[in-house]
Amino acid sequence: MVRYVANKFFYMLVSLFILISATFFLMKAIPGDPFMSEKKVPPEIQARLMEQYGLDKPVYVQYFKYLGDIATGDFGISMKHQNQEVTDIILQTFSASLKLGLIAIVISVIVGILLGMLAALYHRKLIDNVAMILAVLGIAVPSFVLASLIQFIFGEKLGWFHVMGFDGPLDYVLPVAALSAQPIAFIARLTRSSMLEVLHADYIKTAKAKGLNWLTIMFRHVIRNGILPVVTYIGPMTANIITGSVVIEQIFGIGGIGKVFVECITNRDYTMIMGVTIFYGVLLMLARFITDIVYVLVDPRIKLTGGKEG
Repeated sequence: MVRYVANKFFYMLVSLFILISATFFLMKAIPGDPFMSEKKVPPEIQARLMEQYGLDKPVYVQYFKYLGDIATGDFGISMKHQNQEVTDIILQTFSASLKLGLIAIVISVIVGILLGMLAALYHRKLIDNVAMILAVLGIAVPSFVLASLIQFIFGEKLGWFHVMGFDGPLDYVLPVAALSAQPIAFIARLTRSSMLEVLHADYIKTAKAKGLNWLTIMFRHVIRNGILPVVTYIGPMTANIITGSVVIEQIFGIGGIGKVFVECITNRDYTMIMGVTIFYGVLLMLARFITDIVYVLVDPRIKLTGGKEG
């Protein structure tokens, strides 16, 4: 187990290094600089700003210096937020994004599994048909379209919720609904198809023949094996919710890290772009890393080398 975890952690570090390098050089390939949008900045002042942030040095020198700074946990100072550390800005704005993301993840897993279970237990009946129609709609409609639609209906027309900002618990309803709709649909379909397969498996028939009651069969065999695909999907789902929150935060005017990310790209704030990208990357890789470990713990048939026993 220790070797398996160490290998996964090593590959996570390699992936993070590739992400940092790719983002750095892609950012440098974009024409212009962070100060080109400033109005009537004298050349000597612009040259001083370039020198202050080390942008006057060759790209390879900037690259190795940045790697050294990252290794010590120094993400630098924002080029647009005066005298503010990138780390401080991320920590200040991430709380809103974290609350939104965690609520969306919990809602997605609970509602998705329940819908999938109901659809499987009532296969080819009304509940199954309704659940699958909702799942298809959830997958087909992009989150930003759904966000604008529910914002217009439940905010503007009905007036049930605020359409902008976070002023109370009810303000989470619309953004969470928009953010979790697609994951709920995927989880429902995964759970339904997996549970239908499990319900018709030979070991379920054997358990029934032994006289086990239905609740024992459901919790000990059906649910445990039926949610394995969901456990696999939690990593990508977390990635979708975290990256999707960038758009949702813009639509609902939430002052989270997603909004900061959009602003720093618009302003060509190099240090903020790098800092937020690395922060997102670490979150997504940790989610995938934890998912791999949990998957092994949930399904003992999986070898620690990553394969399955024949």
